[in-house]
Amino acid sequence: MLSRREMLMAGAALSAIVGSGLAGKWSRVAAQQSLSEDDLLRFEPLGNVTILHLTDIHAQLMPIYFREPSVNLGVGDVAGLPPHVTGSDFLRLYDIKPGTPEAYAFTSEDFVALAQGYGKMGGLDRIATIVKRVRAERGEDVLLLDGGDTWQGSYTSYQTKGQDMVDAMNALAPDAMTGHWEFTYGTERVQEIIETLPFPFLGGNIFDAEWDEPAFDAYKMFEKGGSKIAVVGQAFPYTPIANPRWMFPNWSFGIREEQVAKNVAAARADGADIVVLLSHNGFDVDRALASRVGGIDIILTGHTHDAIPEPVLVGKTLLIASGSHGKFITRLDLDIRDGALRGYRHRLIPVFSDIIAPDPEMSKAISDIRAPYQAELSRELATCDGLLYRRGNFNGTFDDLICQALLDIREADIALSPGFRWGTSVLPGQKITVEDLHNACSMTYPNAYRNMMTGQMLKDILEDVADNLFNKDPYYQQGGDMVRVGGMGYSIDPEAAIGSRISSMVLLKSGEPIEASKEYVVAGWASINESTQGPPIWDVVEQYLAQNPVVSVEENQSVKIINRKS
Repeated sequence: MLSRREMLMAGAALSAIVGSGLAGKWSRVAAQQSLSEDDLLRFEPLGNVTILHLTDIHAQLMPIYFREPSVNLGVGDVAGLPPHVTGSDFLRLYDIKPGTPEAYAFTSEDFVALAQGYGKMGGLDRIATIVKRVRAERGEDVLLLDGGDTWQGSYTSYQTKGQDMVDAMNALAPDAMTGHWEFTYGTERVQEIIETLPFPFLGGNIFDAEWDEPAFDAYKMFEKGGSKIAVVGQAFPYTPIANPRWMFPNWSFGIREEQVAKNVAAARADGADIVVLLSHNGFDVDRALASRVGGIDIILTGHTHDAIPEPVLVGKTLLIASGSHGKFITRLDLDIRDGALRGYRHRLIPVFSDIIAPDPEMSKAISDIRAPYQAELSRELATCDGLLYRRGNFNGTFDDLICQALLDIREADIALSPGFRWGTSVLPGQKITVEDLHNACSMTYPNAYRNMMTGQMLKDILEDVADNLFNKDPYYQQGGDMVRVGGMGYSIDPEAAIGSRISSMVLLKSGEPIEASKEYVVAGWASINESTQGPPIWDVVEQYLAQNPVVSVEENQSVKIINRKS
């Protein structure tokens, strides 16, 4: 993290200019003058090995805006614990002053004003600069690990079936990766890519569905700094439930706790001094796993997109969360001596794209990748007079926009949009481009359906998603946020028992309660059913934007949270 003095200086400079009403370019200048690349990357080396960790990039080659959640509830034993701390509570917990670079990077507080001041974050060419700088400093004793959700989430990744990200990441040269959304390109395409990767794709919890045998390598041993480091791969365990099973029918997934323990034991028997779990389980699942499986020194966690500035210690296991969309990269220096981890030094580096110089080689590679699609990427669709964002347990204005498009264009009573955690933000007054739209919905099963559903079916859907999110046993949490709704409201009690969380369902256009036996016209997208019919969601939204060139999206007030404890 930045030093307290650096944060205070940057925050004071920015606050003075924003407070005077001079936003935009002047506050951007203040931010740039208050920070430097050396400030961001300053690190006192420790020990004999450095791990760099990236995860959940979701195909974002370029710098982006990404608003962190204002609501991220925890239930049961993890209520009020990181990552279930947001906004001003987060600032107090980590002693971060409002208005500082870290306040902008880690929270939703004053997001628009600070985004106008500090600019975009991420960009694989900026990440390349950081990686090369650390490699130059530490030599061959660096491990770069990719936690997955890398190949999906943008226009170019959809058009190239992930090849854009494969080429760019190959240039970055990670040492290993695991996956989740990668599998939504289908078995044949995934196998085709993996066979050409110059580094291992690890998935110790993925088995051949027919023979019940491991389908991927479980771990890879690396010798760095005179020590042996085993990296065990753990892909997203609920991939066939959260995504279409028919796209990869020959593979089975699961947490497979006993198999994790076996893989750790095998790595130890193979001479590992330390064991690193490269995981896409999600933070709460990994916290539970760390308390139940011994012998894991470090878990590099992913999937739930949490950016936590300090490691969380569970027993003797360090949990490291590195955020998403390329906003952050973790540097973790390790002191490994006498066959054990003796010390560490950690920093979650915020990738401020106006401060960190782009690496020329990666910039050219990205430019070449995007060149055939540049005209379409930059095509303007509309203007939004408010902030468009997605991330949050219950609503996001980008999904509210998608729901409104489904209601209008598909002539529906109710709209459903999945609670994906990927998708970038668009600032007020910015043009909404094709690239922005695809950053929110680019996937391989985008069909927008239009079906009849009873009120009882709608309640069952909401209850099922709520249990995935708020089950007090983390092993039953399957990731994502609540399905977004348009045209209806409801109340939710996250602490209630299974099947009893949802109440007070109402049809907004009439104000009438939704009746269990009555049928409603429901439009949605991203169904995991193979036979889903309908136009791709981006065509639906583009048609809506053509009819509404200036979009006004108000904060969704139709979802009421009751019995909130965290």
